[in-house]
Amino acid sequence: MKIPLHRYWKLLHTYLRPLWRQMLVLALLLALKIASRLINPQIVRGFLDQAMAGAPTASLLRYGAFFLAIAALTQILTIVNVTVGERVAWTATNALRLDLLRHCLGLDMVFHKAHRPGELTERIDTDVDALSNFFSSFVISIIGNGILAGGILILFFRQGWRYGVPFTLYAVIGMLVLVRLADLATPFWTRLHEIQAQFYGFLEEQFSGTEDIRANGAQGYVMRSLYKYFQQWLPINRNASLAGYAGWMTNAALVAAGEMLAYALSGYYFFRGELTIGEAYMIGSYMGLLFGQIADIRWQVNDLQHAEAGIGRIQQLFDLRSRLVDGTGGPLPAGALSVAFHDVSFAYDDRVEAPLAAADGAAPNGNDRVLHALTFDVAPGRVLGLLGRTGSGKTTLARLLLRLYDPTEGQIRLGDRALTDTTVQDLRDRVTLVTQEVQLFQASVRDNLALFNPAVSDAAIERTLLQLGLGEWLRALPGGLDTELASDGGGLSAGQAQLLAFARAFLANPDVVILDEASSRLDPATEQLIERAVDLLLADRTGIIIAHRLPTVQRADKILILEDGRSIEFGDRARLAADPGSHFHHLLQTGMQDVLA
Repeated sequence: MKIPLHRYWKLLHTYLRPLWRQMLVLALLLALKIASRLINPQIVRGFLDQAMAGAPTASLLRYGAFFLAIAALTQILTIVNVTVGERVAWTATNALRLDLLRHCLGLDMVFHKAHRPGELTERIDTDVDALSNFFSSFVISIIGNGILAGGILILFFRQGWRYGVPFTLYAVIGMLVLVRLADLATPFWTRLHEIQAQFYGFLEEQFSGTEDIRANGAQGYVMRSLYKYFQQWLPINRNASLAGYAGWMTNAALVAAGEMLAYALSGYYFFRGELTIGEAYMIGSYMGLLFGQIADIRWQVNDLQHAEAGIGRIQQLFDLRSRLVDGTGGPLPAGALSVAFHDVSFAYDDRVEAPLAAADGAAPNGNDRVLHALTFDVAPGRVLGLLGRTGSGKTTLARLLLRLYDPTEGQIRLGDRALTDTTVQDLRDRVTLVTQEVQLFQASVRDNLALFNPAVSDAAIERTLLQLGLGEWLRALPGGLDTELASDGGGLSAGQAQLLAFARAFLANPDVVILDEASSRLDPATEQLIERAVDLLLADRTGIIIAHRLPTVQRADKILILEDGRSIEFGDRARLAADPGSHFHHLLQTGMQDVLA
């Protein structure tokens, strides 16, 4: 993967521009460090030549004190440089992680069904972590090492062209070799990052399904899959490691060649009497610094290999665009909103969505429609009861209204405005979905209910829990609203978790409420609490109730019955209930729960 230079520049400009003061400090520290490293060999040369010439002890002690002062300063500069560099790296990479996470959360469901959470976690964290050195010191170190190497070569030429030319050729050849190795090694590191992301995505999937795996005896399948990943990982890791070792061995060979060159030249001219012992030492010392800089550049090049692989994969994420384009219209009108579907058809036309399509009644190839020319309307403040067998398209309808997907054909209107004309944020603020699957977070009760919104007061949360009959539960919590809940809902019954989901809906204060079989998991006693809460939740709001149980749908003003994604009946609940020829009347007579199962 060859990354254009403008991509590097864009990353550096975006994430280092706010840190320009720290970068300026790093550059100043580097300049001082370069100066100190160039001065010390000159001090030692003067010391040796003065000692050979029989200089007084006081003069030699001054050389020694000066040498120690410069060495101490160099160490202090190194410590400060590392401290500032780490702060720059963490600040820049954390900003990049935030941007990546925000971007991924804004992508549509097609993307999220194609990428497992563990894979995305690996890409957002590990790929960005590979850029840590790139942000903190790469450019400055490359420039600094280049300046230091250039300064050494200038000093060699000052000593004579017989020293400057060979060492310049040595430095140029060494750099060309290292750059070439970087180009050869980058694809191996890219593939290694990919397999790591896939592996961690696999682990996340297996851990989240531990109960089902154990209950159904699927441990053998999981272990076989794990071995397959290891089998794929081994050759990829080996090739990437060999590419890294090739760079290390090449660097070692360059170091050896440089030492031989330095010792040969300085020894030859020393024995000819053209160099003093101090000058011979200085040449050897500068040669050590020169190939030391080449070694540093080699490590920077190695980091660049990792960074290039990470930049490529990060850019792939940034290049993805959601199929859901934000509308340009103004905010939705205040108050309860009307809901209307006009000839709405929908099909999961992407292969990655085949499991969703199958769950809603579509054929496995994903090309069959889940909804067919669906038309209905709900007036503001009214409640629609949505009925149908499993796979009839009820949940898909809810997803379309939340704009997790856009219809294949037709139009959805909310508050007499096309759904595609609204912003996604405005839509999500006004429409709330309550499902039977409750997602809890490893966070406090407060954050789980307010969904991390600091504007929701403790008083509002406590009042809502009391309304839902959870006052006793709240009082029993050891830390009150600060009590931390487990992400797996440990310590909560299914009914309590469902009631917390209703509490979220109350606190969100939406204008349209979708209840997707939200009471199907509850025992009769808990359902009585829910029934009272639902009446409060639907007051002065538009509601859509997807239900299997008769008591919940009895509060609906209108009934819509779906079958295979088609509307087979729509009308006023009371009229349909009184009509012996209606499907709804038949459901009431035979027992709705059995018929719709």
